[in-house]
Amino acid sequence: MIMVADLMPGLKRFVSGAGLKEAALQMVMRMMITFLLHSGRMSCLQAAGSVRSNTRHRAQVGRMLKRPSFCQPNLTASLRQRMFEQQCGRGLFVFIIDATLVSQAGKKTQNTYSTGNRQRKPKKGRRYNLQKHTRKSCHSFTMGLLITPSGIRIPYAIAYHTREHCQKYGLVHRTTAESAADLIRQLPLPEEAPVLVLGDTAYDADCVRAACDERGYDWIFPINPERVLAGEKPRPKVRSLLKNWPQVSRQTIQVLPGQGPYVPYRRLSPNRVGPKAKPRTYYVHQERREVHSVGDVRLVFSTTKAKLAQATPDDVKILMTNNLKFTTRQIVELYALRWQIELFFKELKSTLGFHQYQFQDFKCVQRWCELALAAFLFLEWQRAQHLARRDLSKKEKNWWRHQRTHGLCQAMRLASQQNEITYLAQRLKTPGGIRKLKQLLRASIAPEYRAAL
Repeated sequence: MIMVADLMPGLKRFVSGAGLKEAALQMVMRMMITFLLHSGRMSCLQAAGSVRSNTRHRAQVGRMLKRPSFCQPNLTASLRQRMFEQQCGRGLFVFIIDATLVSQAGKKTQNTYSTGNRQRKPKKGRRYNLQKHTRKSCHSFTMGLLITPSGIRIPYAIAYHTREHCQKYGLVHRTTAESAADLIRQLPLPEEAPVLVLGDTAYDADCVRAACDERGYDWIFPINPERVLAGEKPRPKVRSLLKNWPQVSRQTIQVLPGQGPYVPYRRLSPNRVGPKAKPRTYYVHQERREVHSVGDVRLVFSTTKAKLAQATPDDVKILMTNNLKFTTRQIVELYALRWQIELFFKELKSTLGFHQYQFQDFKCVQRWCELALAAFLFLEWQRAQHLARRDLSKKEKNWWRHQRTHGLCQAMRLASQQNEITYLAQRLKTPGGIRKLKQLLRASIAPEYRAAL
């Protein structure tokens, strides 16, 4: 992995402000280095050997994660505060909420639940009745991704606790929607900052909208199919407005990913920008209506079906927002930003290896999640540091602005290797440095293998 932990550029300076003790600080740095530079499956074994000059046994990593004083939630809170100190620009903040699942196969793993249909009735001829498979459960995390006006991403997370786990450990049960509302209330943004909250249909909930109203935030959610219009009973469903969909007047909106006022909020691959990029066409109709238990809102009906006569009501997405000043184009383009949290989940799992843990104790899982988010925050902090440099060219700044998590990890790997080469060259200049280098090389060998050499 890396010879000395200090060779990772800026890591110690970034983490030192969290107020951790020296032993905890070294272990946090070790874990973050592993998330950023691991080869293969992310595990405690990878973390144990990530710093070659100071290897540890993999069991020591697991024991450290169990300690209550090791990695409290205030770790990422203090790191986020450092990010906010740099993001002082004015503009719209976009906060996207969603939940992600992590599969777990262990029967003794705490706080798991199954998302499968347990009441599925057997039917003659179905092949799955002839074979037995291990039932998999999962952990759930309600996460929020705050995108600043400059495009920097700041993640938040609250772990979901099942009712059984809450009863066993005396915790208060919170649904994913209630956890999302807690994340909205905890955002450390000034009152005058404009914030837009985005989510899918699962977050069209009273508690989420109440949290947005308390903070004065705007929101855009796909409407719940069971929503009804205001008025006397029987109240018609909102979807009843689509009965005459082929005859409704619609507006055609073309969206180019690399153009428009919301380009800084997107992370686009190079093949999606430029003169050959293809626009996405939406056919949109909007109305202002009174929705029961919601109030006066804007409803935007949109579809991508080119043949409108063949577009059924199921092909039409209904967006609902409390902002009455947004244009129809703004609502469509802003809600398209919700996909950024799906990209964040993909990078968190495929690049950083967040989902590759095997713990029975759920406290270890929560601290593992905190460390993965801390590694992601470090990459975003590095991005902000380079974008603020005046000696970089426009081309270099564009590279740092548009790189995904994998590209930033590769940049950190290259910078660490260059620092290692410089470190080795300096050590080889003096006899004392050579002796120190021999000690580091001997320490890089796992203790159980040193006797054979």
